[in-house]
Amino acid sequence: MSVLVSGGAGYIGSHMVLALIDAGFDVIVLDDLSTGFDWLVHPEASFVRGDVADAALVRRVVREHEVDAVVHFAARIVVPESVADPLGYYLANTAKSRSFLETLIALGVSNFIFSSTAAVYGMVGSDPVSEEAALAPISPYGRSKLMTEWMLFDAAVAHSLRYVALRYFNVAGADPAGRAGQSTRRATHLIKVAAEAALGKRAGIEIFGTDYPTPDGTCLRDYIHVTDLVAAHLDALRYLRAGGASRVLNCGYGWGYSVREVVDTVKRVSGVDFPVRVAQRRAGDPAAIVAGAHCIKRDLGWSPKLADLDLIVAHALSWEMRLGERNRI
Repeated sequence: MSVLVSGGAGYIGSHMVLALIDAGFDVIVLDDLSTGFDWLVHPEASFVRGDVADAALVRRVVREHEVDAVVHFAARIVVPESVADPLGYYLANTAKSRSFLETLIALGVSNFIFSSTAAVYGMVGSDPVSEEAALAPISPYGRSKLMTEWMLFDAAVAHSLRYVALRYFNVAGADPAGRAGQSTRRATHLIKVAAEAALGKRAGIEIFGTDYPTPDGTCLRDYIHVTDLVAAHLDALRYLRAGGASRVLNCGYGWGYSVREVVDTVKRVSGVDFPVRVAQRRAGDPAAIVAGAHCIKRDLGWSPKLADLDLIVAHALSWEMRLGERNRI
């Protein structure tokens, strides 16, 4: 039996494929390459270019490769963009996930891991937020992901589907071996943007708002290394294949850093003092959000290995340099 990874040519998806291949799984990647890159896909994975909402294509792939588990990353993920294009986000993240699920359930695929988000919580305080917290997303992105969580819950009641939905906090860094990293053009991830500025790929960076109710006035976030994140997905896959019940779990470290702290860390690790400009707040940004990470450690046995901001930044910088070399070839 094999694992289908939707969006496996993207940032997190490509790291998931690396982890699955390293662990000895048979892997199929389904990606439309709207934001991903085929060169990021591990050569031992089977690659299919296409859309998760293409039911005929999904049926063919699942049957040909005897897929019994799916890890679903394919989505649009930029909060301000979702505010400007809400219907596009409900199409990509909700409607297409609904079509994907319908096809998979009809084929008897019973194990599903969903890439969700901490944006489902909305405005919370600086204390770690638990999975039991009220769900009040403030952006179409967060709402589009929450709708898919609801669909999963209802589908699991009605059908032989079991799932783990992982609510990501702020994913950053790159594969420690330098095989993959954040390669998206015009990326908005803070550590990615700051690494680009440190390497001269940008003239500088912007801090969006300095009047938030946080210690230094800038947004506070829980930054998780992408390799630790995909390790949680591997743990979830093993949990489901062993018969585990459906779960919704936070995926973060349980502590946060402000935007200014991250920028200062990138400057220190890179040795470059790049320009920083203060700009207005962005729509959809909560002041602070930090994971309550007790449940994922208890239920999946997840044990992060790279929970260090300096290390996350160093790996991001190393990948950014490799990316620059690749683009010059």
